[in-house]
Amino acid sequence: MSTRRPEHRLPEDELELVSQQEQEAKQQYRHHVYVCVGAACLSAGSADVQARLEAEVAGRSIAGGCAVHGGGCRGLCVAGPTVTIEPDNVLYGQIKPDDVADILDNLGGQPVERLHRPTDKPFFMRQQRIVLELAGKVNSERIEDYLANGGYTSLIKALHEMTPAQVINEISRSGLRGRGGAGFPTGLKWRTVAKAEGDVKYVVCNGDEGDPGAFMDRSVMDDYPFRLLEGITIAAYAVGAQQGFIYIRAEYPLSVKRVQNAIRQARKMNLIGDQVVGTSFNFDLKVRVGAGAFVCGEETALLASIEGQRGQPRPRPPYPATSGLWGHPTLINNVETFANVPAIIRNGAAWFAGIGTEQSKGTKVFALTGKIAHSGLIEVPMGITLREIIYDIGGGIPNGKRFKAAQTGGPSGGCIPESHLDISVDYEALAEIGSIMGSGGMIIMDEDTCMVDVAKYFMKFCMEESCGKCIPCRVGTAQIYHLLEKITQGAATMADLELLEELCDVVKHTSLCGLGQAAPNPVVSTLRFFRDEYIAHIVDGHCPTGICPLQTPQNAIEES
Repeated sequence: MSTRRPEHRLPEDELELVSQQEQEAKQQYRHHVYVCVGAACLSAGSADVQARLEAEVAGRSIAGGCAVHGGGCRGLCVAGPTVTIEPDNVLYGQIKPDDVADILDNLGGQPVERLHRPTDKPFFMRQQRIVLELAGKVNSERIEDYLANGGYTSLIKALHEMTPAQVINEISRSGLRGRGGAGFPTGLKWRTVAKAEGDVKYVVCNGDEGDPGAFMDRSVMDDYPFRLLEGITIAAYAVGAQQGFIYIRAEYPLSVKRVQNAIRQARKMNLIGDQVVGTSFNFDLKVRVGAGAFVCGEETALLASIEGQRGQPRPRPPYPATSGLWGHPTLINNVETFANVPAIIRNGAAWFAGIGTEQSKGTKVFALTGKIAHSGLIEVPMGITLREIIYDIGGGIPNGKRFKAAQTGGPSGGCIPESHLDISVDYEALAEIGSIMGSGGMIIMDEDTCMVDVAKYFMKFCMEESCGKCIPCRVGTAQIYHLLEKITQGAATMADLELLEELCDVVKHTSLCGLGQAAPNPVVSTLRFFRDEYIAHIVDGHCPTGICPLQTPQNAIEES
């Protein structure tokens, strides 16, 4: 049922006019140069490259005209700073200000060979992009550019052509599952909040991305904030929420800046606020900045932080869907989940459900890091194999080294060995071998990596990030860490190894929240697949990779 106000000019007509004007403005230029201004490229000097391009273009007479823009991440972070030339789809990498003249000299001609990064390579061709479909081709700080690229058409469709129940049904039929790690069915969560009693409801976006090596959500917030806002607003309409919060960790100042800027621009365009897009739907958004506590990625701890309390989890039930912020029904999804929503509403549930596997639909964004040739941001269909990600898209292991393991799911995940390289990357398959999808961090390790040392690193992280509320996590993670430290020093016995396994089981089954419950996963998975390395440290007093500063081999034998 439509909620239009026919007595006024329809705001969607005004938005369409803005979109057309932006498109016409772009058509005045033959060449468009997009400089990546994502966090990775900015740290590599892309702001200086953009400034040089703007100055050089201003001083030249370029046939057909040339416009310079800040653009989003193309994903090939190892080649940053990157520059994209449109409409030619020419990608340049590792650009320095002194390369600008050569780039402009070759506009419309053959690419500069030493800088060129062909986009017909497996890194790009094997991906399937939904969340990142506008990668490198839209200005993250101008809502007009997003509108000109089809932005907000899904929100207008939802508000004027669909009821809230129809929106929820579409999300349910799509098979979208939460991309924050647990993989809970998104449509079911939305329906629970929609049916919950109460006149006041909230929508919360979890942007507290804290896994080591993970930067998926940061990139979406940095580069596509308007898409995120559109997905959140559609969700709010579906569940009946009037207020939303985007919770961003303080370590992401660029994300905070760009999301706040996007909110201001969306409010001016009547895309949030009172009577959104000329309807009776009212919804507003605010940013909340977290202090960087990893535990605040857990939804109840996150809600406590928004409320101004110490970020600690609470027992569930009640679940946030029925009693969340200030006791009101609250929908919580992570950044990537919301960023999928506009494409689903625009293209239909069947389209999205046709991608991926039977139980894991759609695509997944991964931060591919570690000992890998092509580190960066990738988006692949669910069900792709780990081997395809590492060797086709990632380009394999550098320096002729042998692959040893892939760690997925962050500190809550597990380490996958070479024998499982052909595993399907989906929720069920990863869980079967003791790992998880997580939010999308994927760290690749080569033959020089000590797996006991890896387990110790992640346990140290969990120990330091424990909120301390429950004893199993507060004490258990510390005890597990000290046992791992003892093993890497060559001072442990086989009895210590037995105690380590018992402690992992206790912490997993008795901790209050997901942080403690999943903290033992890296230890358990390395014990399962790399037990021989633990034995070598304890019995032989030898680290197979030479990483650990062991005592003399005789120490462990005498103690045992």
